[in-house]
Amino acid sequence: MTFHSSGKTTAKKIDAKARRAARSVHGLSKYDTLVRESVAGRTEPDVPLPQVFGRIGHRNPLTGMEADGTPFSAAKVIAGFTDALDAMRDDSDPASDVDAGMTFFGQFIDHDVTLDAQSAIGTRIDPRSIRNVRTPALDLDCVYGDGPEASPHLYSPRHEGFLNFGTKANPRDLARNAHGTALIGDPRNDENQIVSQLQGAFVTLHNIVMTAIEAGEADVPAALSGIRSEALAADADAGAMAFQAARRIVRLHYQWLIMNDFLPAFVDAKVLHSVKHALASGHLPAPFKTDSPVMPIEFSGAAYRFGHATVQNDYTLNTGAGRKFNLFELGRPEFSSRKPELNIDWECLFRFPGGADPDTARPIGRKLPGSIFILPFINHGLSIDGEELAVEEARKLPHRNVFRDRFALELASGQQMARKMGVAELRAPEELRKSGITKTPLWYYCLHEAERCGGKLGPVGGTIVATTLLRLLYLDPESIVNTAPDFTPWASLGAEDGKYSMGHMLKCVQDKRASIAVAEDLITG
Repeated sequence: MTFHSSGKTTAKKIDAKARRAARSVHGLSKYDTLVRESVAGRTEPDVPLPQVFGRIGHRNPLTGMEADGTPFSAAKVIAGFTDALDAMRDDSDPASDVDAGMTFFGQFIDHDVTLDAQSAIGTRIDPRSIRNVRTPALDLDCVYGDGPEASPHLYSPRHEGFLNFGTKANPRDLARNAHGTALIGDPRNDENQIVSQLQGAFVTLHNIVMTAIEAGEADVPAALSGIRSEALAADADAGAMAFQAARRIVRLHYQWLIMNDFLPAFVDAKVLHSVKHALASGHLPAPFKTDSPVMPIEFSGAAYRFGHATVQNDYTLNTGAGRKFNLFELGRPEFSSRKPELNIDWECLFRFPGGADPDTARPIGRKLPGSIFILPFINHGLSIDGEELAVEEARKLPHRNVFRDRFALELASGQQMARKMGVAELRAPEELRKSGITKTPLWYYCLHEAERCGGKLGPVGGTIVATTLLRLLYLDPESIVNTAPDFTPWASLGAEDGKYSMGHMLKCVQDKRASIAVAEDLITG
């Protein structure tokens, strides 16, 4: 393998305050980094804790009047949305130009940067008070945890720098403890078969790179080019340096895939180009400002939930299973050992170079697959401003998304966000206007807007999603845009004729997993 050193960075300074907030030493938790920086006397008094959410729009409480002049009540709002939300269910599987597996790569990315464990649908909450349990950086901490010293359960005790992987019952399953619980950085990445094995693919990719480094096929100092010296222990041994190099190589490929494969799959090309151009020029697209939160609640609570609309009703996992599976079948039993007969052949979900056409994701729009419309794991109703929703209603996914928006987070509407961005706003669709609703909830607006952009996120949804993810890279001093802007994926890790995609990466994983020299020693259970 040969590392492609970048030389001088072309990334511009986006905003110093947010960059300082995002600054950390990879391998340490954000809290540990804060302590380290404070002890060293370098923390500035006004630096906010980065692991919180916040608004890029304004608070948008319920407004509106009944025909008799009385204010809208919670009952009226709930009833006004119900018919439109019920009509979102669709049991067909329309095709798009996006690989079906990209939906789950999106879920994987989400789990890398966000976890809101506090906000409840029926309770109003200030997003600034919500702690983001994940580190807001595209650093694969869901794979690496806080590194071998702080998260030793993820790593082999016998082979330094290798991640545990596989069980005796299924060598392609995640490493697990005696109770079947996955040994991974974020337990949510074991909630269904596809994201579980996607997590496993990145673990395997790391072990493939570690094997190559130990065989002397990679230049460790070059791989670590651009990493701040304080991020590496001065007395690190060769094994520790090999791990640091492997982790960096995998992160660079991951970040490249987000920029060049994931975002183009789901964001309108003109919108994405505009966002990339602005950031590369040192500017933030409206409504982002220099003091905007690193993780906007409009992203996590609305725009990034576009993935719900891209889920297919059924998925082909491999040619041997003999049938397709819906998403909730793939989560049963949840968070426990995976059967080898359901191991995924990735060419069924991602386009391999020179391979057959895989299943595709649904185009983004105002229809949701019947397979996830009802959430079977919800076992209780909801209380919203004194209105009681029976469990049958509380289980409906679109209802939960919209009622979280209106009653818990009070997000700016799609029209309000469009005005802040200076783009043409879409009128509330007929199914809402007939109930007196003229401000479209942001999640629903992003789906409506995508229908006008060929099933891709448009000016509002696409700007929020692309800017949030790309800004994380610009704020990370060790990311691809700041240390390796000219990086090109390696041929030895699947790149072909200048082309690279999730399909290329996963083909490499399938082809080279047998090359991991110590694979049997990494198995648990």
